[in-house]
Amino acid sequence: MQNFKDLKVWDKAHQLTLSIYKISASFPKEEVYSLTNQLRRASASIPANIAEGCGKNSQADLANFLNISLGSANETEYFLILSKDLDYLAEEQFTILSNSINEVKAMLISLILKVRTKRQNL
Repeated sequence: MQNFKDLKVWDKAHQLTLSIYKISASFPKEEVYSLTNQLRRASASIPANIAEGCGKNSQADLANFLNISLGSANETEYFLILSKDLDYLAEEQFTILSNSINEVKAMLISLILKVRTKRQNL
């Protein structure tokens, strides 16, 4: 069990979620219960699952929640692509958010491998 707020990947995912909330506020009103909601929920799921996994007592549980977080990161990435293709995001906004989500994904993959290796060495 560890403090999720000490993890750089949690902080990066939290900052990404804050950015997505701000940017998606300008999406068309007809998207409020569809794409806006889905994008926000997927992005918030990333740091939320990291936090939940850190509250578990085993490395196996932590690795499982990190995997769920990675799935949410991929879902977020798709919704960002869709938002760009629907012209809800400017190219510059998309590039910044896309770079951020890819960094989060790389950090999650690295942490998952580290946790699994630690679990095998116990």
